Amino acid sequence: MIHPPFHLPRAILFDMDGTLTEPMLDFPRIKADMGIAEGPILESLAQMDEPRRRQAEAILLRHEEIAASRSRLNAGCREMLAWLATEKIPSAVVTRNSRLSADTVMRTHNLRIDVLITREDGPFKPSPIPLQWACRRLRLGFDQVWMVGDGQYDIEAARAAQVRSVWISHGKPRPFAAEPWLTVTGLPELTAILKQGCKP
Repeated sequence: MIHPPFHLPRAILFDMDGTLTEPMLDFPRIKADMGIAEGPILESLAQMDEPRRRQAEAILLRHEEIAASRSRLNAGCREMLAWLATEKIPSAVVTRNSRLSADTVMRTHNLRIDVLITREDGPFKPSPIPLQWACRRLRLGFDQVWMVGDGQYDIEAARAAQVRSVWISHGKPRPFAAEPWLTVTGLPELTAILKQGCKP
């Protein structure tokens, strides 16, 4: 656990689904509709032949877009982003979701972020590459940013990228081995920690 005062991050990278928004996607239903028996969705897609992959991707995009249009922000999301803007700390979103669904979430809730990295940009979490791309686009070193997410891949990607990781637990036990640098219950707690850290 960190203790203030401490150096504030120069930017924060956020996961989207389950982090900025309440969990949007019904993964068991999506996998059933796509014909995926087990394993992560995007990795399973990569193993399909071209005709089946196109069909499965269309199903995934439909589910994502419906969920994005109905999405609700997690408690403290708007306040956190407003505080970062006031402090002139850039924000980025690094998500395994499609750019279409991410744009829908940003537009629906009028969210302003500086960098958006989606699965169409190339390798996706748990690869460290999308986090590294976000850092480069922000013109910051990997040690100058924090990655905030509620999932295993967020923490694994951050550790691989040598980025400080903040896991949002939503009050639940951590179901994976990768250990985050910091654990918070939600965005309000993280905002409070950041505010404490910037006090003289």
